[in-house]
Amino acid sequence: MVKINQIFNSCCLDGLKTLPDNSIDCCVTSPPYWSLRSYECDGQFGIEDDYNDYIRRLADVFVEVKRVLKKSGTCFVNIGDTYGGAGHGYNSKYRKAKERYKLMGDSNKTGKLINTPLNKSMLLIPYRFAAIMVDNEWKLRNIIIWHKPNQLPQGVTDRFTNDFEPIFFFTKSNRYDFIQQFESYDKPLNRWGGDSLTTNGKSEWSENTGQNAYRNRDLRPNPEGRNMRCVWSINTKGEKEKHYAVYPQMLVKRCIEAGCPEGGIVLDPFMGSGTTAVVARKLNRNYVGFELNAEYIKIAERKLNRELGMFV
Repeated sequence: MVKINQIFNSCCLDGLKTLPDNSIDCCVTSPPYWSLRSYECDGQFGIEDDYNDYIRRLADVFVEVKRVLKKSGTCFVNIGDTYGGAGHGYNSKYRKAKERYKLMGDSNKTGKLINTPLNKSMLLIPYRFAAIMVDNEWKLRNIIIWHKPNQLPQGVTDRFTNDFEPIFFFTKSNRYDFIQQFESYDKPLNRWGGDSLTTNGKSEWSENTGQNAYRNRDLRPNPEGRNMRCVWSINTKGEKEKHYAVYPQMLVKRCIEAGCPEGGIVLDPFMGSGTTAVVARKLNRNYVGFELNAEYIKIAERKLNRELGMFV
């Protein structure tokens, strides 16, 4: 029996092992990103010496997630990438060297890069993780692009600003719970930016090619809209309290509405400040979560109380 609508102060792997097989309808989560920040908890994810260790630890967690999901279950994982070197480190060499130089009082060396083959390269952590998931017989149904229209400047001059993260949509089986989602036909259809690329109100594309040819066809569209696409433009949202990695409620809402039936149970193994729990309850679903940092559970309790008038 699953104790629903609770966040347990536990390592996610230990906590998951207490859940029965085939008991969860949907998993929506965003694990701590590798080498981004410390949450000051022993055993936390994201501070491993090598990103391969991080990916292996995550894969072990999702072996348990797969076990507890129902055969009809779905799983959405938002995970970000990291650059090698330049403060994030190909592994712990940068951090350890920086700490050593500080202790020696040699501030001139603290900004130097450790010479690794992956300095300044994206490490492709999300996609390496997704590949292992597929090797573990998860079904990767979509890679959703979370586009962030309000992305802050990143202070770089030798590359483009990253303004998106992937969300991987996995399932346990070939047949699973999925509620089709629709979006308005009014969304831009032109692959170069929709109606923004016009001259005197007319598209710059030929009348007989590209999107105009599509628009001029009698497609008898579904009155509910078209099937939702995989690029979701959703602004990031700040957290009033001390938690720096919060995904927006709209992002979670889309995942839960699509992948979890009403009254079902949504799992978040990395509950953080409780966004998944809040959205689940707003949508008439239940939740169960694990969080290593007791302070974040208190933040989640306050958020649940503030938005729903309830405590976990």
